[in-house]
Amino acid sequence: MSGIVIYFSRAGENYFGGELKNIEKGNTEVIAEYIHEIAGADLFKVEPKVEYPSDYMKCIDIAKKELAKNARPEIKEGLSDVSDYGTVYIGFPNWWGTLPMPMFTQLEKLDFAGKVIKPFVTHEGSGFGTSNKDLKNLCAGAEIKKGLSIPGADVYGAKSIVEAWIDE
Repeated sequence: MSGIVIYFSRAGENYFGGELKNIEKGNTEVIAEYIHEIAGADLFKVEPKVEYPSDYMKCIDIAKKELAKNARPEIKEGLSDVSDYGTVYIGFPNWWGTLPMPMFTQLEKLDFAGKVIKPFVTHEGSGFGTSNKDLKNLCAGAEIKKGLSIPGADVYGAKSIVEAWIDE
């Protein structure tokens, strides 16, 4: 059975080691593309129906409010089935200590029983936060493997780290 990468990523203004910087491709998407290239996994990008602002401060304000409300924002296109895949890579930036809420929208719709889950997170110092606990709830019946945590500022130099993690 092949694998699939289900991920959320956001371009635009992002926080990098103490400063805001505009990026054309989100950090998590960079890692997702490495996994696609190295493992041959399919890619599925979770995209909110209403895009987040490119302005970092406005985006994190919305994300914080969504988390507080336990919101499930609508997504553009949903993935309905992962039965053809043995391994599911789940990637996301750490937003307020966990997955962005559109990932909850998507993951709650899938049956992960019998799957191997390999989570990865991009962040600027907060690692996985509480997302491992949330993933256990979202991916009931799956075997969740050790995750990969990469600072967003380091993604372009992380290909060999990603490859070693895939091979674990």
